[in-house]
Amino acid sequence: MLSVAPPSFLPAMKATADNHFAPFFLGYLCRRRTMASMEPAQLTTAVVSIVNTSRIILGYVQNQTKRCRHEDDFDEDKDTDVPESTGCGNWDIMAAVGLVDTVERQFWAWQTSTGLWDCIVLQVWDDSQWLRNFRMCMATFLERCELLSPALKLRNTKMRAALTVEKQVAIALWKLATPDCYRSVRNQFGVGKSTMGTALIQVANTITDVLLSRVVTLGNVQVIVDGFAAMGFPNCGGGIDGTHIPMLAPDHLANQYVNHKGYFSMVLQALVDHKGRFTDINVGWPGKVHDARIFRNSGCSSSCKKGLASKTKKLLLGMLKCQ
Repeated sequence: MLSVAPPSFLPAMKATADNHFAPFFLGYLCRRRTMASMEPAQLTTAVVSIVNTSRIILGYVQNQTKRCRHEDDFDEDKDTDVPESTGCGNWDIMAAVGLVDTVERQFWAWQTSTGLWDCIVLQVWDDSQWLRNFRMCMATFLERCELLSPALKLRNTKMRAALTVEKQVAIALWKLATPDCYRSVRNQFGVGKSTMGTALIQVANTITDVLLSRVVTLGNVQVIVDGFAAMGFPNCGGGIDGTHIPMLAPDHLANQYVNHKGYFSMVLQALVDHKGRFTDINVGWPGKVHDARIFRNSGCSSSCKKGLASKTKKLLLGMLKCQ
């Protein structure tokens, strides 16, 4: 391709904020002088390039007013070295004619596999495998997911599809039912570690807000008493015990959380019926506090004292008697 000097009138044109198209026309008029020496294939390519560029310019002119009114809608997905005075609306045009270099931003993510959840857990596992891994059968799992769906359902984004409610609940139950670390659980379900942690916290909070009052209830006390009587425990309204949940040392009053076994913990006290179903829970007391004190300050103890649990008989809860 021959190099030809621009026409004499072109130096008078300046690329300023009021004359955004000057760089484009400078290049275009210079290239016109070289078309005569082009090969047919090169000439065809140049014509197609000019036509495409003209379409871009036409689209720009038609949308100029709209762009001025909506400056926030400008596409910021391109990084260039063009100064602000050039005008943001001309970047596409200048990039099309080759006057500036652009770098397209790309989104990326680690390659993961969801085969275990999609192809094995949902399609192959029977109720015995569900019970071993999730502590519930599949029918119960789907029922709980339906109750949690209004609070956990997420919307898809342009970058990726949102996690389904079933997958969020499965991630949380798997972590709670097994001693696996975050890295192991995220590999099982093909999600990121931060995504796995977020799903765990959201599901736990939603279960507390939505399901706790529906699932953990005292129910019919007389049925429970009759059930324990059939097992050889007359006048028994439930079995109660506490468990210590290990935790990191808190910043305030850390010595109060050291239990009798020598590690930091928080106490969970639970009451179950004759079928092993939870009817009351109390969690949050420091590990140093005795089980009897926790029970005396629980809602279940208050109910027994007020006669809400048993009005006519002496009710025996585990090893504690309440009149």
